[in-house]
Amino acid sequence: MASATKDAVVIGAGFAGLSAAVALAERGVRVTVIEGKPALGGRAYSFEDPDTGDFVDNGQHVLMGCYTETLDFLKRIGAYGQLVFHEDLEIQMLAGPGQSAVLKTARLPGPFHMTAALLGYRHLSFAERMSVMRGGLRMLAMRRFGGDELRRLTVAQLMDRLGQSEHARRCFWYPMSIATLNDEPESSSAQLLAEVLKRAFFSRRRDSAFVYSRVGLSDLYCTGATRLIERAGGQVISHSIVEMLELGARGAVASVRLRDGRRIEASDFISAVPAPQLLRFLPENAVADPFFSRLAGLSSSPIICVHLWLDREVTNSPFIGFIGTTTQWLFNKRQIFAQRGEAHPGYLSFVISGARKLVDRGNQEILEIVINDLHAMIPASRAAKVVKSLVLKEKNATMAPDLLSHELRPTAKTPIANFFLAGDWIQTGLPATIESAVISGRAAANAVIARSPANSY
Repeated sequence: MASATKDAVVIGAGFAGLSAAVALAERGVRVTVIEGKPALGGRAYSFEDPDTGDFVDNGQHVLMGCYTETLDFLKRIGAYGQLVFHEDLEIQMLAGPGQSAVLKTARLPGPFHMTAALLGYRHLSFAERMSVMRGGLRMLAMRRFGGDELRRLTVAQLMDRLGQSEHARRCFWYPMSIATLNDEPESSSAQLLAEVLKRAFFSRRRDSAFVYSRVGLSDLYCTGATRLIERAGGQVISHSIVEMLELGARGAVASVRLRDGRRIEASDFISAVPAPQLLRFLPENAVADPFFSRLAGLSSSPIICVHLWLDREVTNSPFIGFIGTTTQWLFNKRQIFAQRGEAHPGYLSFVISGARKLVDRGNQEILEIVINDLHAMIPASRAAKVVKSLVLKEKNATMAPDLLSHELRPTAKTPIANFFLAGDWIQTGLPATIESAVISGRAAANAVIARSPANSY
């Protein structure tokens, strides 16, 4: 039955779902957002540690200046003022005690700012730095003129094509690849790496800025998005699990049935949850459609984040990459948020991306690995005492960036006329990042708006 006023249901309240809902609410659509968990945020949330009062991300989520859609979304919900921009990218890379080099961009127009960073990167010989720059230029040319070739290559195979030494891979290419794609170079898509490096490091200088939130991640975007949606006449419902999508007589989605028996009807529906969850609430006849059945072939990749509160500061660097250890990245929360005067002294966060070999191990074993890596890289830390620790695992943190999964990523539009998809795993050309999630949410919202009200059911 046609309705003069559009209404829509969005399933999932992470970045994808809330950005979709905000985009719809701004255009006069009455939106109901349904989240299965008690709190909003999906796989990108934060919480306040009860002992220290510090806010803790479930994973160390970093925005970048090139996240144009995300930054615009945050502006629209009134959260842009909560961001801190580190305009000068500066990453200390440690290969062992006393073996330090810094990737620091110069105050030059992009991409020359990154050229200067590479020229000053002392972990590589001068010949290797020149080789890395030539390799980067060739990769960008392949991205522009030879996308099909990149689509067929893994990151490791791309390095072979670019003639990169094992040392250059270990000290430069692979840390960047694992951090941005969340998986091993031997399986990750070269096309995705090329896209990330072009947008983040080889465009405008501001695009490579690291951007942090002054508040917890959940407070950054969930609160403002909810407020905007509700002001527009919509609602956000948490702790409500979708049991089934119910189809109408003409094959469109008529309603969602919740586990508690409630039914919510609308003219349009957006699913903004991971593929396995989506396949569970699709009707059987829909799952049989090749568009949906192929989603079962998507793989995921885990991330482990370890939070340590030490009794003293052990480094002045805000952000450190570890080379040759299981632990890959250290975020010094006290230094990152120094201008806020917050964060407990000695509060460090460690990230292990693509952690397939570790994610099923015990928390104590993982904690010991991280502490041993810290001691190996920063000997001064051996004198510090651990006041508190926290190990967080996201077993299905992101879509795996392997060639098959990247090929299987679906579009926002589905074979069901009034049903659309959003999520960081939707085909956006980017790996499964916050920016990819927001792009997909807005694309799904645009697809809803493009449908004539006369075609709504």
